[in-house]
Amino acid sequence: MQYLSMIFFQIVAPILVLLVVGAILQKKFHFNLKALSQLVTYCFMPAAVFVNIYETSISMSVLAQVAGFIVLFIGSQMMMSHYVAKLLGLNRSESAVFKNSIVLINSGNYGIPVAQMVFAQQPIGVAIQVILVIFQNMTTYTYGLYNLISATKSGLEIVKDFLKMPIVHALTLGIILNVADFEIPQTFRIPLDHVADGFVAVALITLGAQLSQLEMRTMLNKTIITSCFMRLVVGPAIALLVIYLLGIDGVVAKSLLIASSFPTSRNSSSLALEYDVESNTAAQTVLFSTIVSCITVTIVIYLSNLLFG
Repeated sequence: MQYLSMIFFQIVAPILVLLVVGAILQKKFHFNLKALSQLVTYCFMPAAVFVNIYETSISMSVLAQVAGFIVLFIGSQMMMSHYVAKLLGLNRSESAVFKNSIVLINSGNYGIPVAQMVFAQQPIGVAIQVILVIFQNMTTYTYGLYNLISATKSGLEIVKDFLKMPIVHALTLGIILNVADFEIPQTFRIPLDHVADGFVAVALITLGAQLSQLEMRTMLNKTIITSCFMRLVVGPAIALLVIYLLGIDGVVAKSLLIASSFPTSRNSSSLALEYDVESNTAAQTVLFSTIVSCITVTIVIYLSNLLFG
């Protein structure tokens, strides 16, 4: 119990503090949330991703393990959410939002900060989380979009949107310079490090500001509660089965299990709002799962330490 409380107060509580700071600042100053979000997406996150990939060596065997996990885990989440939506008797729009809330995980401005705190001495753990962010973005702009808009965008347009993401370019450039063993001049490296170091705080304050705009009302309905349970409890349980099935262990297994426990992505709410599909339900699901995740993520981190060291 003492170790569990230590994890909460040293890893999860600091994240919660920054979320609350963001919410308070937003209530007082009414930030331009779109501008803040773009600052994170186009500046802080790419810098953090680039520096992490540039400094970390990942073997092909680890990449193969992560790829195998992603295919099985995300595939199982898609299937499970589809059948649970049918069992709940949801209509087409409700089903789309419900499925996205389970499959689309907040791997970016929730997941990476958690990984940076948990794996402060093990950079490969953060690098794995970065890879998962890329795959989550791919899932968002393929499966997530398909659920909501089906025929309103062509496959080519979706690919173009994905390739415009700066995190993809940061990942690619980081891999190239890492493999080439290229030393970045200090004139560029120092400001790059400053921006990367600021990512955790800015991303979480921004997320807190965004969550503060969501309404607390009517969150306790069967769809939101079921979604939260599937995302935060069933998701990690399935991830653990996949990890054992693939024979993954050590820091890779620990990173993948923790990554499976993060709350619903705010992208699921953004997409629902953009295409006017049950946007209130989507937003409330994001807020509720983020609040509850403070408890469940703590437990999953604790279990990952017990199981994989």
